[in-house]
Amino acid sequence: MAKRKPEEPLESVAVDTSPLSKKVRVEEVSDEKLPSGNTGQANGAHDNATTHDISTEPRNGTGEHEEEDAESDVEDDRFPVVPLRQSAPIEGYGDLYLDTMNRSLLDFDFEKLCSVTLSNINVYACLVCGKYFQGRGPKSHAYFHALEVDHHVYINMETKKVYVLPEGYEVHNKSLDDIKYVVDPKFTEEEVRKLDKEPRISIDLSNKRYRPGFVGMNNIKANDYLNVVVQTLAHVSPVRNFFLLNQFSQTTPQLAVRFSTLVRKIWNPKAFRNHVSPHELLQEIALRSSKKYSLTQQSDPVEFLSWFLNNLHLTLGGSKTKSLSSIIQRTFQGKLRVESQAITAKSDATGDRLRFEESSTIATNVTPYMILTLDLPPVPLFRDAVESKNIIPQVPLGTLLQKYNGINASERQSHRVRHRLLHPLPQYLLFHVKRFSVNKFVSERNPTIVTFGSGRGLDMSPYVEPNPALHPPGESIMYEMVANIILDTTSVATGGGEDSNAADAANKAVGADAQKVAWKVQLRDKAVSNSKRTDLPEWMEIQDLWVERAEAETLFTREGYLMVWERRKAKPQPNGAEKAKAKA
Repeated sequence: MAKRKPEEPLESVAVDTSPLSKKVRVEEVSDEKLPSGNTGQANGAHDNATTHDISTEPRNGTGEHEEEDAESDVEDDRFPVVPLRQSAPIEGYGDLYLDTMNRSLLDFDFEKLCSVTLSNINVYACLVCGKYFQGRGPKSHAYFHALEVDHHVYINMETKKVYVLPEGYEVHNKSLDDIKYVVDPKFTEEEVRKLDKEPRISIDLSNKRYRPGFVGMNNIKANDYLNVVVQTLAHVSPVRNFFLLNQFSQTTPQLAVRFSTLVRKIWNPKAFRNHVSPHELLQEIALRSSKKYSLTQQSDPVEFLSWFLNNLHLTLGGSKTKSLSSIIQRTFQGKLRVESQAITAKSDATGDRLRFEESSTIATNVTPYMILTLDLPPVPLFRDAVESKNIIPQVPLGTLLQKYNGINASERQSHRVRHRLLHPLPQYLLFHVKRFSVNKFVSERNPTIVTFGSGRGLDMSPYVEPNPALHPPGESIMYEMVANIILDTTSVATGGGEDSNAADAANKAVGADAQKVAWKVQLRDKAVSNSKRTDLPEWMEIQDLWVERAEAETLFTREGYLMVWERRKAKPQPNGAEKAKAKA
């Protein structure tokens, strides 16, 4: 086709001629390069290829071959070229895509499962949308997610390494350290020592202030019974310090690993949010307990605490026969002497059926304990005419502890029983106030208030059998309250009055079908009292996501269900030289 002259209009150019035809290019192959025995065949093929000319077929501007070329071009545009895998970013582009990360959407509290396959193996989290995907290879779901929605930054939930997909290279940037810390917070021994000495205020991504260790916990449906137990154990110093510092191996059962992760997130001073979620721990607990404790059904906090402590003890390598073989037993376990005697039909002239008869055989047994049960006196059936209807009976904590003085007896089935605590007492005492009772006909809740002052001084020496070898006689054994799990009757949804509130709370606590029971926990910040700061409250009350101030003088006005008391450290005794100097 002749070239159009500049002065010649485009419409006047004839288009009846076609461009020159294309020929297949075939390289000339010499006979020397052909293998022996195939020379003739190769020459024949070569001749056919060189003599065959595409121009012999009819071709015009709307020919068949041009349509095929056009279709092939469309197909090439439809399927983009797969990007090349890189072992390192191109020089000068090391921080590429990091500005697309959205920290406000990242939530690493939920179980690490691929959103497509629901697998927990080799899981990566997208740092743009927060979703989990399995793998990062060319055929993985994270790879396809990067191509489809243009999300390029991913973190491995096991190794905490950050990669850019689909290129596949690892990113080394200091700006990612805060995300890696939130995924798996780490504490040093120096930081742990300061937790009970220096109070700290942190700020999350929403510019909200929070105190590490006193954060809300998500109630997914009905797991508030678990929330208060976890919050309580997270403030028992030996247990907390153990799970903050200990590095678990790959063979450690997941119950201890997930509880450790949750405790570290509760005390995280660099959190993105001022609350955490126990979803991972709940999934493991439901699996180990055969769904006895789950997130959809309310349970008793004391029953769950007993199950949880025993299972933690076993997962940490504790023995079923050897006492004090784990951090759990070294913190909570003590010894109790129990004396029992069969109740006769007629006791003596006094008519006291619970009075021990010395002539009969008394069975004595020493048993370990981790939770001490306190029995409330029965609520009077008939009230005085002058007494107000709203008055709630009260009883001092010391009166309930008389059960363990070795003198007062209680009735257990057909036996009279008396208890006595033995030295040494554990560092932490767990008191369960038994409020609920159930029989064949009715379930009841005892609303009696247990008073204990401000919770700063409880002398346990009157309830412990003297042992001069372990404890000097006459010296007090002082305890201070650390946590108090309470029953919130004001949050119980009912359709009746005061009586229906009590019945519904009792029925639900013992497992019957009734309305929801709300549990709260009151926690003491030892760092505030040790630092003697007056601008921060010493006690905090937490119910699920709600965290508010609590006054020490009014703690006993609530219906306590589980109390945690810490043994006060004895002051070091001065030696002879110091005593002489003091006298001088």
